[in-house]
Amino acid sequence: MSLDHGIDTAVVPVTTVAANDPPKSFGFGTQIRKSPYFDATVRWGATAFSVYNHMYIPRDFGDPEQNFWNLVTAATLSDVAVERQVEITGPDAAAFVQFLTPRNLSTCAVGQCKYVLITNADGGVLNDPILLRLAENHFWLSLADSDILLWAQGLAVNSGLDVKVCEPDVSPLQLQGPRSREIMQSVFGDKINDLRYYWFVEFELEGIPLIISRTGWSSELGYEIYLRDGSRGDELWERLMAAGEAYGLQPGHTSTIRRIEAGMLSYHADMDSHTNPYELGLGRLVDLDMDADFVGKAALKEIAAAGVQRRQVGLLIGGEPITGSNNEFWPIMHGGEQVGVVTSAVYSPRLDANIALAMVSIEYSELGTETEIVTPMARRSAKVVEKPFYDPKKSLAALKSA
Repeated sequence: MSLDHGIDTAVVPVTTVAANDPPKSFGFGTQIRKSPYFDATVRWGATAFSVYNHMYIPRDFGDPEQNFWNLVTAATLSDVAVERQVEITGPDAAAFVQFLTPRNLSTCAVGQCKYVLITNADGGVLNDPILLRLAENHFWLSLADSDILLWAQGLAVNSGLDVKVCEPDVSPLQLQGPRSREIMQSVFGDKINDLRYYWFVEFELEGIPLIISRTGWSSELGYEIYLRDGSRGDELWERLMAAGEAYGLQPGHTSTIRRIEAGMLSYHADMDSHTNPYELGLGRLVDLDMDADFVGKAALKEIAAAGVQRRQVGLLIGGEPITGSNNEFWPIMHGGEQVGVVTSAVYSPRLDANIALAMVSIEYSELGTETEIVTPMARRSAKVVEKPFYDPKKSLAALKSA
């Protein structure tokens, strides 16, 4: 999600039907799961879906630019039940979770969230979930799009640790935007004002069991609402939409524009199992000096000592506004040689600029370096710039409680 977790994928349109026609069909079969909010999102105007963690996710409620403005001026409610949870419990759960990630978790308290990386033996990134610590030996990993449940279960078999790894009945919603606190307060009362950034609390709403965290994949003030009873999904969605009407709440989807403005990574786009944390500028999430072992520790020590050969950068791309976002990796050229690829690109109406995340050879990663992008339609000029592009200190998302 992840945190802050990637959800940029191809979309499948809803079949248009008349009022008396059979229910809408998406045609992927029973192997693609529907979220507890699926029917509600269709009622509220979802027109296209993609598949993420083997589930449908709504990716179109109309104009994506309007979705962006809804998010940054008021609030949006998004179905992100595709952020599946890997639940780890048992006497050795804390030791096992530390084995999964290079981030030092020794100071992670019960009730706290942490953005972590899951790495393989080569130091490559397998996922970038949000970790929630529910009890001393009870954890959730709130996933980006990859099969970490199977990875964790496989590691557990031969770990020698006493743990249970499963997927619980948990389905998140994201309520994000500057008016999200007012909406949450109207539903859950003043207690919500005490919730700190990257912490969570348990709530019950008219018998609906929830966990609510101050997190989200938007870099705006916002909340993730983890439903712990899938049978109550429709009810929860409608309750929140009704409460938010007075505050301008709109149904929506995670915003590619906003997440690229914030420099937030999308798994499979901006990183994958062949990308290491240092290339992403995420060395702060790797503690090579802690006593605890973790998967990939030896490889990451070698990478840290040798230095990286490429680096993720921000780009400003010239020319007319980009339509939509890139559906392939655009080559980056310098002097007739390919020196990298654009991984995520979009036009930001707020910045009136084409902005992008890219992976480039280290010698072309310095600020101010000028390159050329090869898009399907034309070549465009580009320049390496600071990222994130907007709100670099995340002051909006980390806004203090009232």
